[in-house]
Amino acid sequence: MELSATAYAWIKAIHVMSVIAWMAGLLYLPRLFVYHVDAAVGSETSETFKVMERRLLRGIMNPAMISSVVFGLVLMAASGAGIWHTVWFPVKAGAVVALMVMHVFCGKWRRAFAEDRNVHSGRFYRYMNEVPAVLMVIIVIMVIVQPG
Repeated sequence: MELSATAYAWIKAIHVMSVIAWMAGLLYLPRLFVYHVDAAVGSETSETFKVMERRLLRGIMNPAMISSVVFGLVLMAASGAGIWHTVWFPVKAGAVVALMVMHVFCGKWRRAFAEDRNVHSGRFYRYMNEVPAVLMVIIVIMVIVQPG
């Protein structure tokens, strides 16, 4: 797929904005879970967290993930098949897939909280809160430094 320089720049800009919004959600939702664990089931606080978590996932994270992937695929197609013969791109792609898996798990954990059946501790969610940050570091290094 061939894109004009202007089209490529606009698509890349939209991709970066989408990724920023998605990462913000991936870094914030597990932190909400850390606080939600301490709220008594059925309490006003717990119900407030449920609303916040649902709105964050459905209103920001899901659309941001979808647009990140769609615009990322367009950029990938515009780069040509040679991109797969580098070291950095498959590593980056693997880290993106891992972010998508994390997103799915966040959805499952949100649903468990919504149904008052969470089984994980605050410590568990604190650790899970670090996963997107580590993946982000890998992705940024691969994209900016492009090792190999």
